[in-house]
Amino acid sequence: MMTVRTIPRMRTVLWEARGRGDTVGFIPTMGALHEGHLSLVRRGRNECGFVVVSIFVNPTQFDVEADFQAYPRNLEDDAALCQEAGVDAVFSPGAGEMYPEPPLTRISMPALTQTMEGAVRPGHFEGVALIVSKLFSIMGTCRAYFGEKDAQQLCVVSRLASDLDMPVEVVGCPTTRESDGLAMSSRNIRIPESDRPRALCLSQALFSIRDAIQAGQRDVEFLISLGMTELTAARPDAVDYLEIVDPATLRPATRVESDVLVCGAIRVAGTRLIDNVRVHVAGPSGDPLGGSSAGEGPADRRDTR
Repeated sequence: MMTVRTIPRMRTVLWEARGRGDTVGFIPTMGALHEGHLSLVRRGRNECGFVVVSIFVNPTQFDVEADFQAYPRNLEDDAALCQEAGVDAVFSPGAGEMYPEPPLTRISMPALTQTMEGAVRPGHFEGVALIVSKLFSIMGTCRAYFGEKDAQQLCVVSRLASDLDMPVEVVGCPTTRESDGLAMSSRNIRIPESDRPRALCLSQALFSIRDAIQAGQRDVEFLISLGMTELTAARPDAVDYLEIVDPATLRPATRVESDVLVCGAIRVAGTRLIDNVRVHVAGPSGDPLGGSSAGEGPADRRDTR
């Protein structure tokens, strides 16, 4: 495995890989790798001849400087995990390499970014869209793998690649969960064990809403109230949002008539957690309700969507 620090060298490495006939698989990360990231790597390894993982903590997507500074960084450990997982190249540029000058370009997608994470974190998705555009430009033709836990980000990135005719196939991969149902995140290590039960209230509330929909409940106001009751009972520090939205447009649902995403974000012990489950709803033929992205309950380690 090679570690690449500069954009020109990365482009050369990719040119050589394609010259050998390899398809490029790309997993963009900010480091602090965990099993969720590694599941993306394995998917890329199975489907592509040359796999690249980028590790870059992107300053333009943080709305709070303290959060950027506190983001966990351990390149040595991350590189070891990549090597063990069969990654061919780690692209780990410095901030000066990615942003030699303060960027003037802004990419805005208000139709997808004014709710949920976009409402709570102004400017976040502009930063995401900018760094993803830069990385896609560097990588060129590839398959790019993103976790479905960040559902709104996945929508933004997919539309970005489509709108700008980028030669990138964006692949959404199921959320990986810990044994108790908590969605895997680099931030989980910051949750004290004593606060773990409070952190679990988010996935549990989403599962409860999913179960109610699968039992036939269609009233969104009732479903949100059901989830909020479960959240508030666990007393998180804050509930940023709990919403039921259309999976494609992210517009809030007024009634559950087709597949929906149930999304939420809370704060516990100074750590912000996000999660979602996708719920499949019976079609006009009356077929039984399907599963959801959370599987059948907290014991499932991976979503099955």
